[in-house]
Amino acid sequence: MSDQNGTSKTVDLEDLVASTDTGNRVPTGIVAKVLAGLALAWSLFQLYYASDLPFLLQDLTGLPVVFNSDEGRAIHLAFAFVLAALSYPLFKSSPRDRVPWYDWILAILGVVSCLYLIVFKDTIALRAGLPTTGDLVISTIGIALVLICTYRALGLPLVIVASVFVVYVFFGDQPFIPEVIQWKGASYGKAMWHFWMQTEGVFGIALGVSASMVFLFVLFGSLLDKAGAGNYFIKVAFALLGHLRGGPAKAAVVSSAMTGLISGSSIANVVTTGTFTIPLMKRVGFSGDKAGAVEVASSVNGQIMPPVMGAAAFLMVEYVGVSYLDVVRHALLPASISYIALLYIVHLEALKAGMRGLPKPGGPRTALQSLLGVLTGFLAIAIPAAIIYYTLGWTKDAFGDATFYAVCILFVVAYIALVAVAARFPELELDDPNAPVDSLPEVRPTVLSGLYFLLPIVVLVWCLMIERLSPGLSAYWATVGMLFILITQHSLKAVFRKTGDVAHGFARGFSEILEGLIAGARNMIGIAVATGAAGIIVGTISLTGAHQVVGEFIEFLSGGNLMAMLVLVAIFSLILGMGLPTTANYIVVSSLMAGVVVEVGAQNGLIVPLIAVHLFVFYFGIMADVTPPVGLASFAAAAISGSDPIKTGFTAFYYSLRTVALPFLFIFNTDLLLIDVTPMEAVFVFIVATVAMLLFAAGTQGYFFAKNRAWEAVALLLIAFTLFRPGFWLDLMQDPFETVEPTRVIELAGEMPDGGELRLVVTGPDFNDLDATHETTLILPLGAAGPGEQRLQDADLLVMIEDGVAKLEEPFRPGPAGSIPGRKLSGFDFYGDDPVRISEIHVEAERLPKEVFYIPALLLLGLVIVLQRRRTDVPAF
Repeated sequence: MSDQNGTSKTVDLEDLVASTDTGNRVPTGIVAKVLAGLALAWSLFQLYYASDLPFLLQDLTGLPVVFNSDEGRAIHLAFAFVLAALSYPLFKSSPRDRVPWYDWILAILGVVSCLYLIVFKDTIALRAGLPTTGDLVISTIGIALVLICTYRALGLPLVIVASVFVVYVFFGDQPFIPEVIQWKGASYGKAMWHFWMQTEGVFGIALGVSASMVFLFVLFGSLLDKAGAGNYFIKVAFALLGHLRGGPAKAAVVSSAMTGLISGSSIANVVTTGTFTIPLMKRVGFSGDKAGAVEVASSVNGQIMPPVMGAAAFLMVEYVGVSYLDVVRHALLPASISYIALLYIVHLEALKAGMRGLPKPGGPRTALQSLLGVLTGFLAIAIPAAIIYYTLGWTKDAFGDATFYAVCILFVVAYIALVAVAARFPELELDDPNAPVDSLPEVRPTVLSGLYFLLPIVVLVWCLMIERLSPGLSAYWATVGMLFILITQHSLKAVFRKTGDVAHGFARGFSEILEGLIAGARNMIGIAVATGAAGIIVGTISLTGAHQVVGEFIEFLSGGNLMAMLVLVAIFSLILGMGLPTTANYIVVSSLMAGVVVEVGAQNGLIVPLIAVHLFVFYFGIMADVTPPVGLASFAAAAISGSDPIKTGFTAFYYSLRTVALPFLFIFNTDLLLIDVTPMEAVFVFIVATVAMLLFAAGTQGYFFAKNRAWEAVALLLIAFTLFRPGFWLDLMQDPFETVEPTRVIELAGEMPDGGELRLVVTGPDFNDLDATHETTLILPLGAAGPGEQRLQDADLLVMIEDGVAKLEEPFRPGPAGSIPGRKLSGFDFYGDDPVRISEIHVEAERLPKEVFYIPALLLLGLVIVLQRRRTDVPAF
C-alpha cells in the first residue's frame, strides 16, 4: 500500500510541476517527436541568436541571417505560442495523450501572427501608426493568443488582470469606470498598433529580456541539472550539515539555496530538493507541516538569490537602468542574511524539540575537529572565490587580446584535472527518500566527486565580472561550457577508470544534452507567455498613463505617508501575486508604483533609490508563492509531506517573516543594499545585519537560548531593529540636517568639493492641480569643483535670486533620460503666477555617530542572554 501511495504522490507532484512549468500533455508517437523537436529547435535558435555565429555566416554567405532585437522577440514568442498550444491542454477535458485539431490551428495562427511582423517589417515601418485591415486582424489574433496561451500555462488570474487593463483602454471613459481613474479611451486601431505592431506592448522590454537573457539562464540551469549537479548539491549539503541539530532541515535550506542559483521556479525547487529532504526532516522529528514549511521557505527564497532571481534581475537591468552586476551587488546581502536566518530558525526548531543530527561517518567529532571542519569549509569557499577574482583578473592583464583562448585552455585543463579526481570516487546515486538513513555520506569523496560542476559557474562569473560581458552573452558562454562537460564527462571518467565505455559515455552525454535542451525550452513556455501578457499591462500603462492614476489613488489612501504607502504596495503585491507568476507581478506592480514610492519618499524628505523600490516589490511578489490560500509552493510541499497545505502555507509564511521585514528595512537603510559603502563598510554591514536578523528570528520564533518570556521577545526585536537602523533613534534626538537660507544656494554650490551634493527642498504649484502646492526633496550631484552658478547650470538647475527668493526655471533636459532636475521636477508648473522655488537647503548636521546606539542594544542583549542561560542547561548549538 505504501508503494502505491508513494507512486500516486510522485505522479501528483510531476503533474503539478508539469501543469505550472513544462506542460502536462504527454502525446505519443510522431506528435511526441514533433513536440520534442520544436522544443529542441527553440533552444538551438536561442543559442544561435546569442552567439556570434549569425554575423560570421552573414559575412561568409552574404545572406540576411542576423536577427535584430525585434525579430528575435517575435520568433521567441512564436515558439512559445506553438509549444503552449501543444504542451498544455486548453480545457480540463482536453486529451493529454494527443493534440486535438484546434490546438494545431492555434499553433499555426501563433506562428503567422508573430512572423507577420518579420515578413512585412519594411512596409509596417512605412505606415507607422496607420494600421491596415490586415494589421488589425493579425494584431487581434495575436492578442487573443497571448491571453489563451497565458490561460493554458498560468491559469485564469493573469488573463483576468490583463483583460481588465484591455477593457480600461477601450472603455476608460464609460460610467462603469470610477470617475477618479477615467480617461478618454483609445480607438481600436490605435490600441492594436500599440499592443502588437510596435515594441510598447507585447513585444516590449519584458519579452525582450525573456528572449535575450532569461532563456539562456534557464537553459543553463536545465543542463546543469541534467549533468547531475542538482543531486550533487543536495549530497554535499547533507554531507556537510546532516550531523548538526536538525541537520536534514539545514541541508534542505542550503541545497535549496544552491539549486536556487540555477532555478527560477520555486515550485520546481520544492519538488527537486523536497522529495528527498522533507521525508528526512520528518524522520528526525519535524512535523509534516514544519518540514514542508522549511522546504517552501528555502525554495521560494531561491528566487531572491542572485544570479537568476526568477528573471527579475534581468528586468531590473532594463527598468532601473543599472548594470546586471549592480543588481547582483544590491540583492546579494539581503538574500544571504535571509538564508542564514532561515538556517537559524531551523536550528531553533531543533533546539525546542530536542532533536539530534544524523550519524556521521567516523563517529562523533571533538570540538577541535568540528572547528577544523568549519575552517576547511570556509577555505573551500574562500579559495575558489579568490582564484576567480585574482587569477582570472590577472589573465586578462597577462594575455590581452588572447585572454579568451587562454581561459578556454585553463578551463579544459582544470576540467580534466577535476574529472580525474572525481573518477576516483563512485558516482553519486539518487537516494530513495523513503529508505532508512543509517549514516551520512562522507564529506571528502562527496565534495570531490563533482567539483567540476562549478567550472561553468566560474565561467559565468568571469564573463560578468572580468570581461564585463552582457548577462545574455555570459550565460551563453557558461552554457557552451556546460555542453562541453555534458558531452565529455562520462567518457573521460571511463578513460580514467579504465572501463572502456568511452563510446557509451559519449552517447549518454549526447542524450543528456538533448534532454537538457528540450527541458530548458519547455521550462520557458510559461515565462515567455507571462512576459507577453505583462506587456499588455505595461502597454496599457504607457498608453493611458494609468500609473499616475493608480499612484495618485494609492497616495490618497496612504495620506502621503511613506510607511502607509509601502504597506499598501506590499498588500497590493501579495494580492496580485496570488494569481500572477512572480515575474509578471513584479512587472505590473513596479510599473505602477515604483516611481510613486520614490516621489512620496522625496516629499517626506527621504531619498529612496529606485533599485530599493524594485527589490521591495519583488520580495513581496515572491511571498505569494508561500501565502495561503493560493501558494502553489506550499501545495507542492504539502503533497510530499502529507500534511495540510493551508497549515503548511501559514507555517512557511511565519518562517518567512524575515523576508517580509527585510524590504522595509532596506528602504530606510540602503546600506543593506551596499549602496555607497566601501568594501570594509560592506563587511561590517553584513556582520551587523546578520546578527540583527538572527535576533529577529529568535524574537519571532519564541526561543533564543531558552523559551522567550514576553518581555524578552520584545527586547530581542527592539535590539534587532536598533542594529538594523540605529539612525532612527539618533534622528529622534538630533535633527539630521541643518536648514540654510535658500538664497545661499549659489554660494554653497561653489563651496562644495569635487563630487559634492546639495540637498534641496523645492516647492511650487502642482502641474496637475494648479490650486495645490507641490513639494519634493532633491539630491543634486555637482560634479567637478568650480563656480557655483556654473556647477548648478551643468546640473540643469537654473536658479535666479530675486526679492530674497531662489526661483527656478524649467530644466532644459526633462524626461526619463534627462537630468535629475528634469526628472524630479516634472510635476511642477513653471508657468504659473507663483514661482517654483527652493524653500530649504539641508546641510548635514554634526551629530553623534549612529553606531553609538549599538552599545545599549548590546548591553540589553547581554542581559537577555544571562537570564536565559540561567534557565537552561541545553547547549546553544
